[in-house]
Amino acid sequence: MSLRTLANIYRLGVKELRSLLSDKVLLLLIVWSFSGAIYEAATGVSQELHNAPVAVVDGDRSPLSQRIVDALYPPYFKKPAIITEAEIDPVLDQGRYSFVLVIPPDFQRDLNAGRHPELQLNVDATIVSQAFIGSSYITNIAAGEIAAYLAPNRQSAPAIRLTTRARFNPNLTGVWFGGVMEAINNVTMLTIILVGAAFLREREHGTLEHLLVMPLTPFEIMAAKVWANGLAVLIGVTFALTVVVQQVLRVPIAGSVPLFLAGAALYLFSAASIGIFLGTLARSMPQLGLLIILTIIPLQLLSGGATPRESMPLPVQDIMLGAPTTYFVKLAQAILYRGAGLDVVWPDLLAIAAIGLVFFGGALSRFRRAVTQTQR
Repeated sequence: MSLRTLANIYRLGVKELRSLLSDKVLLLLIVWSFSGAIYEAATGVSQELHNAPVAVVDGDRSPLSQRIVDALYPPYFKKPAIITEAEIDPVLDQGRYSFVLVIPPDFQRDLNAGRHPELQLNVDATIVSQAFIGSSYITNIAAGEIAAYLAPNRQSAPAIRLTTRARFNPNLTGVWFGGVMEAINNVTMLTIILVGAAFLREREHGTLEHLLVMPLTPFEIMAAKVWANGLAVLIGVTFALTVVVQQVLRVPIAGSVPLFLAGAALYLFSAASIGIFLGTLARSMPQLGLLIILTIIPLQLLSGGATPRESMPLPVQDIMLGAPTTYFVKLAQAILYRGAGLDVVWPDLLAIAAIGLVFFGGALSRFRRAVTQTQR
């Protein structure tokens, strides 16, 4: 690559940055995506139970039933309300309580007699995540109180004692996951949008024809768009990680931030190539928007950032091995959550680079075809 080519790429990139700075809507999108959007995604959808409304039908009125009621305390639950059995359906239909625990009469006496009485838990499952988590919490709380009550009467200790230790996120705090994953998702979204929109903006404004009459090659035009828009996204994700995630959300970063940013820069190359490829397919901004929706949603949902890849069907896992997002999410989680170093993530870096070259070559071929059609 000659010095003249590098100079052309640099000057065209500066032009791209100036064009981006003049587009207030895209600037606002970048600023919001790496600040407020990350904070909202991390704190707006809680993965933990918090102040869930719960009611209890205490038909036993025994010391054991009172222990179970007293164990449902903040911040997981609001103070339990005592209601009658006839009120169960009305309060659930009205949405006043998410959980109603029914303790049958003679519950403590039957338990002492060696019988197996049952507790009934009624759940309003319209809020699925809270229903699933809350029912698990109440089940464990009730089982723990019953086990503690029966412990003095037991003649032998249990044969097995299970001790659970959570690594990398001991308190299972959802904010730690949500903030980082939102930043990673926004890297993909913004890179594809910015680069694809930059190409279409040139075509719609007629400036692409101006570039074609200059001594410039499609490679130089494409490379300039990649580095300029990629730089804007890299600055944004650096701010998001060091300020929003670490300072505002107080999420500890286990690994090396520079190593993650190096991997992000390599991934930007792949994502930008996808953006230009979509830009060559679309003929207008509305078409580009539809193509971006069809591209970004699978990349974000099936890459392992929303759900573990192991829980997906095997054909989906195999298909997503051809997407750079899969390796970027794996790399980011390894570095930021588990403190992995270059010796662990280098296969993911190589995979991102290889896939990026394939997408870059395909985008360049499409770009040259688009240039030929424009010249005609």
